[in-house]
Amino acid sequence: MQTRPLGNTGIEVSRLCLGTMTFGEQNSEAEAHEQLDRAVSFGIDFIDTAEMYPVPPNADTQGLTERYIGSWLASRGSRDDIILASKIAGPGLDYLRGGSRLTREQVHQAIDTSLQRLQTDYIDLYQLHWPDRRSNFFGRLGYQPDEQEDAIALEETLSALQELVQAGKIRAIGLSNETPWGVMRALHLADRMGLPRVASVQNPYSLLNRTYEVGLAEIAHRENAGLLAYSPLGFGVLSGKYLDGARPEGARLTLYERFQRYTSPQAEEATRAYVDIARAHGLDPAQMALAYVNSRPFLTSNIIGATSMAQLESNLASESLRLNDDVLDAIEQVHQRLPNPCP
Repeated sequence: MQTRPLGNTGIEVSRLCLGTMTFGEQNSEAEAHEQLDRAVSFGIDFIDTAEMYPVPPNADTQGLTERYIGSWLASRGSRDDIILASKIAGPGLDYLRGGSRLTREQVHQAIDTSLQRLQTDYIDLYQLHWPDRRSNFFGRLGYQPDEQEDAIALEETLSALQELVQAGKIRAIGLSNETPWGVMRALHLADRMGLPRVASVQNPYSLLNRTYEVGLAEIAHRENAGLLAYSPLGFGVLSGKYLDGARPEGARLTLYERFQRYTSPQAEEATRAYVDIARAHGLDPAQMALAYVNSRPFLTSNIIGATSMAQLESNLASESLRLNDDVLDAIEQVHQRLPNPCP
């Protein structure tokens, strides 16, 4: 398993990271533990979660994912061998802390509650799940300013995170679902005010969504704040299993109609083209898609997720797959013809 540096923190993380947002919804506690055991035995030492997980988010299941990871850590006694990442939710969840925001008070409340669920004294990487301000994330296009915006100042949030670092509750900070402006603003405040420096940016990145390359890839290179790629398979779409309207039993897009981000006609056309490339070269489509993400120079870690052990094994196998120039050239040709159908 290759490792890569997490920003300037001195922490090394595995190139594959185990995503856990299905734990507590599609996966039971026993299944979660089985996935964690297999990932670690394969060489993954990086685990990503969030206080709002599992997904789809709701008040009845919120926090179960962290609880399952916590019970696994307690039973295995392997905390110091794991790089553990979690996230604090931005605004919009009325059932969380009486209305989730990124205030100093809520940052402290959120970390303490997560630490209890995770049964640990510290989190290695603590991330802002999405901005407090109005911005474009989760596939939103067409930025519209809000003259009445009541966003919590980023200075307040970063200062609260600084207090958590000083208290030993977190080691490093990251952003998620963030724009180039937001990342550079956070870096500027860190330099000017001596606040924690952003170590990573967890944003969507896949063959269906390479918008990260437009502005954030240069920031990753020049500021050493690399990508934690989420949805590298576009909710499983790039496996090809949903082509021609197929909806396999138990699959995410079968169970949850709310996930439409990767199912447009343009997405289907692009997916078919990428699946055809994989099959023409004797590759598994999902493994090809993951291997492409793995190969990007701005990547810190690729967040894989699975609901079955068979899916997990397939995802793990992508770590050793190297795409040849013919495959990469064919991928670029499709991208030029059908760029970013799922921003």
